[in-house]
Amino acid sequence: MAQRKWKTGMIGMSLAALLSACSGGGTSPQPDASGETPKPAEKPPEPIELKIHASGVAEQEFDTRFKEVLQRKFPHIKIVWLPTSGTANTIQEYVARGEIPDIIRNISSTVHNNYLNMGLAYDLREMVSKYKYDLSRFNPIFIDGFIKLSGQSGELYGLPVSPFFSRVLYYNKDVFDKFGQPYLKDGMTWDEVYEVARKLSRVEDGVTYRGFSGNVATYLTYNEYSLSTLDPAKDELSSFDTWKKIFDNYIRFYQIPNNPIAATLAEEQNAFKNGTVAMHADIYSPYLDLSMVKNWDMVSIPIIEGAPKKVGIFPPGYLLLTKQSKHKDEAFQVMMEMLSDDVQMKDARNGFLPTVANKDMMAALGQDNAVYKTKNMKAVGHYEFAPIRPAREKGKTVIDTGVADTHLRNAFFDAAHGKDDANTVLRRTDELLKQEVEKEKSKTK
Repeated sequence: MAQRKWKTGMIGMSLAALLSACSGGGTSPQPDASGETPKPAEKPPEPIELKIHASGVAEQEFDTRFKEVLQRKFPHIKIVWLPTSGTANTIQEYVARGEIPDIIRNISSTVHNNYLNMGLAYDLREMVSKYKYDLSRFNPIFIDGFIKLSGQSGELYGLPVSPFFSRVLYYNKDVFDKFGQPYLKDGMTWDEVYEVARKLSRVEDGVTYRGFSGNVATYLTYNEYSLSTLDPAKDELSSFDTWKKIFDNYIRFYQIPNNPIAATLAEEQNAFKNGTVAMHADIYSPYLDLSMVKNWDMVSIPIIEGAPKKVGIFPPGYLLLTKQSKHKDEAFQVMMEMLSDDVQMKDARNGFLPTVANKDMMAALGQDNAVYKTKNMKAVGHYEFAPIRPAREKGKTVIDTGVADTHLRNAFFDAAHGKDDANTVLRRTDELLKQEVEKEKSKTK
């Protein structure tokens, strides 16, 4: 009997507790002064970890540009930076070890080998639709060009992220002053620049002053025609006649007395830093250190006669999401924040070109950069950016663009050194490209 009473008592207590809870006990939300019942606090999101492999960008740079804003926006997300330097830290090695990151930063020229061909591809259109993400805010050449380069049926595999690099013409004011030459100005032609180079290529007090040097890789690969080395539709050099025109335009500078091209690509690229070169054609880059040249400035890169009045660019990197990621929504939100207007404006003020089409950012370019805030930054945006070089057409054998471009640079050096004429070296390049295509085809037989 006692046991039965105990059970009955327990039931009564349970019912009393239940009735108390349902009738607005002390722990239930109560109406506030306005008569409205406040909503219960939302449960904070579960902590997660996102891994990022960003080849070509140092961890310190990532931290400076993105880490603080991401931590503030997503306190529940721990960003794990994967080392990228060294043979053990390539994306291929991470994948081989089963350590597939959530987000990969890659460049357009290697997206096939370092992403698409590795079974990592995820089409971002699903996320773009889900989050109603506005792709029109980007410079269309970056979105359209990447879709054509990497998609088969309109897939969007990446979103463009700075840095990318335009082209400019640097000049050493001290050399100009020494020889009484007026400073350069934006919008000059190559013929005008050639005449200046002739006047400033001379020997003075036993010192040879060169009128012109250049980063050969940039003015060949990132040309105003958006011309690829390998033809997009044929297994041969793209547009022989146009390449001949490009070669002739630059080779003439190295035929000026006292202005020979350096022995190697690296030496020619760094010649301006010696302080005895008047002008230097290169990329505009916040990474480029010209501190050893005490008094320099820059103007817009000249455009080859008859070419589109656009400036070739080294394309941006792209943020890619892996299909293996278990946190695709969170990863896409992180990508959106990295590309937000606030982040890109801060980047622009520090000297990084924005990937969005925003005139205010271009006007603010370099204003917080100790070096560039005193320079002619209008030179960088004097011309529109040329489209990204076209990809190979569907069904055509793809070869590494770095390999193709190296053959072309070698040909240019041979011609600039006077070993062969432009026609001969370009024909040789055409044959080498055909061999590269056949080599690649043989891998699938």
